[in-house]
Amino acid sequence: MKSLYLVIVGCGRLGSHLANLLSRIGHRVVVIDKNPDSFHKLAAESFSGTRIEGDASEAAVLRQARVDLADLVIAATQADNVNLMVASVARRVFRVEHVMARVYDPARESMYHELGLETVCPTLIAGEAFLDLVRRASGNGGGR
Repeated sequence: MKSLYLVIVGCGRLGSHLANLLSRIGHRVVVIDKNPDSFHKLAAESFSGTRIEGDASEAAVLRQARVDLADLVIAATQADNVNLMVASVARRVFRVEHVMARVYDPARESMYHELGLETVCPTLIAGEAFLDLVRRASGNGGGR
């Protein structure tokens, strides 16, 4: 597997989990977060990447992370507006080919796709998982 250069924006539960996993399997990972306390979620035994304290909505912070060299950018903050802005800038300004963003509001997902951004919507994923559990609990796969 080719080692990728990845920039992850947001070091909360999702961002830190991804950073730890991706670093452990050999990718070069940079994590950006405004809150320096969030970096404690990065595992000392598996995360060998770089931490950048700063606001990723500022182009200077993205330049510091060398986003222009990234194979992939993941916007994983808890704010849809921040994720959309960071992902759009990475795609349009820094010309990153693969940009992914977490989007909580399913109604916003089409806007991300129009900008050429790949998304993961936890709301939709959880909804489908619960629907599947309800179908299994009903014992008939959801039919009447």
